[in-house]
Amino acid sequence: MRLLLVEDDDHVAAALSAILAKHGFAVTHARNGEEALQAVLPTAQGERPSYGVILLDLGLPDQDGYQVCGRIRKLTTTPVIMVTARSDVRSRIHGLNLGADDYVVKPYDPGELLARIHAVSRRSTGTEEPAGAPGAVDGTLLQLGSVTVELPTRRVSVDGESVPLTRKEFDLLALLAQRPGVVFRREQIISEVWRTSWEGTGRTLEVHVASLRSKLRMPALIETVRGVGYRLVAPSA
Repeated sequence: MRLLLVEDDDHVAAALSAILAKHGFAVTHARNGEEALQAVLPTAQGERPSYGVILLDLGLPDQDGYQVCGRIRKLTTTPVIMVTARSDVRSRIHGLNLGADDYVVKPYDPGELLARIHAVSRRSTGTEEPAGAPGAVDGTLLQLGSVTVELPTRRVSVDGESVPLTRKEFDLLALLAQRPGVVFRREQIISEVWRTSWEGTGRTLEVHVASLRSKLRMPALIETVRGVGYRLVAPSA
């Protein structure tokens, strides 16, 4: 897999590139936001660079990392993993809203990073959605009060107004929406949506739930069941 690494620290980039190369990745290194944006633009021959994943460090010297993320998302659908020292939920939700597919908080374990790279890569190629997974049911429309979830087209709207969701946000909502009122254990959600049993994904789940509540403007739609997991509380029509 070809991977775009956006990192201004050459020492960090060299060390990370060596680790990624050992795991079969071909790494293109961009040292700032402008180089990152140039790297995803079509060539003079009209060919668009093919990356499996973009690793985007938010602490860039020339541009705000969030702005770079938003601009990258307008240029390509390649999965973006934010790499940030900002651990607060609000910052991570902001990144997801701009189009990032996942995030890794510094300092991170290389195994964690590799797991996330493989996870978003499987999702973008469609290999993690077998029959019966969220989004794979033809002809199904879920109506939850003012919320409409269209599984075949992966579209969500509230009172007729379209709400853009990331892939994982949609998968999470679709899973819960197909069985309103049923409590899904955290382990089950992580297994079905992220296709992994890796424990570190739990924090990612919390951020995606918070992002869904914010985007749908319905904090009570997804209820936290302490010590167990989450359930969708269908609102009145």
